[in-house]
Amino acid sequence: MLKLKFDQEGLIPVIVQDYRTGEIRMFAWANEEAIERTLKTGYAHYFSRSRKTLWKKGETSGELQRVVEVRIDCDEDALLYVVEQEKNRACHTGERNCFFRDIEGEKSKRVLPFEALQRLQEVIQSRLREMPEGSYTVRLYREGEDRVLQKFGEEAIETLIALKRGIKEEIKAETSDMLYHLLLMLTIRGVGIEEVLWELAGRIR
Repeated sequence: MLKLKFDQEGLIPVIVQDYRTGEIRMFAWANEEAIERTLKTGYAHYFSRSRKTLWKKGETSGELQRVVEVRIDCDEDALLYVVEQEKNRACHTGERNCFFRDIEGEKSKRVLPFEALQRLQEVIQSRLREMPEGSYTVRLYREGEDRVLQKFGEEAIETLIALKRGIKEEIKAETSDMLYHLLLMLTIRGVGIEEVLWELAGRIR
């Protein structure tokens, strides 16, 4: 392990990023023991400055953070935990991450581009789990897999036509429709979009 630069209290800041969506889940502090336990157990440990004690994220709430990778910044004075948030709620308030408000204190509802596919699949999973009336996702799912595949094929063709026409707004709209139907079919097949992206990432050289 590189020689980390701890502050005068023996602590180093830790930024926590979700490996699926890319969103920043939280910020915390760690001492050397917390880092060692994180690396040994594979689950995020931190140091509480207020309680002066080591703590494992989710030990009481069940909101465990499985650590996929630990990275260090260029100055060696900050860490990045790339994690899988097991129950999808990192903040003690019940929010999915601690950065859910804008600078004016209002709750932000904006989904950023880099998390859009994963967040959309979460919505699809929720629809198929709860089966709310009036949901297009539920209606299409009830029509059967062949119908979902047909819709995906139709949207793929419409995307191809839009690309041929070269009109940017059409391309964005048709591609979005195609991706939605692809995500629905992936969900039916039990394939997470992050699995596809991991496969793609492994091909980048």
